[in-house]
Amino acid sequence: MVVTLHVCTTCRAGKPLEDGRPCPGARLHAALSEVDAPEGVVVVPVECLSACSNGPTIALSSRGRWTYVYGQLRETDVPAILSGAAAYAAASDGIVPWRERPEIFRKQSIARIPPQEL
Repeated sequence: MVVTLHVCTTCRAGKPLEDGRPCPGARLHAALSEVDAPEGVVVVPVECLSACSNGPTIALSSRGRWTYVYGQLRETDVPAILSGAAAYAAASDGIVPWRERPEIFRKQSIARIPPQEL
């Protein structure tokens, strides 16, 4: 089953943009796109996750699984993000045991959304 790693590309982390520099969300997406995603994980840019004051943000989702939104991420978090995405992909319901989550997923969670009933 495919897991989608949504990355907000318009996230400015609640700050004004620096002249000529891409916003933090776009930089995070670029950093994630430069490396191979875990098997079954697809990185998808989105224009807004409505978590502007908590940006840059990502969301992990898949059909029939819980969806998670994480924020206050940086380009240096890419290895942990991909590790967490791999653990999410391996969990049949999307719930990764708390101790098995990367620290940024334990401490920087914004929302957990129940699976959509089909």
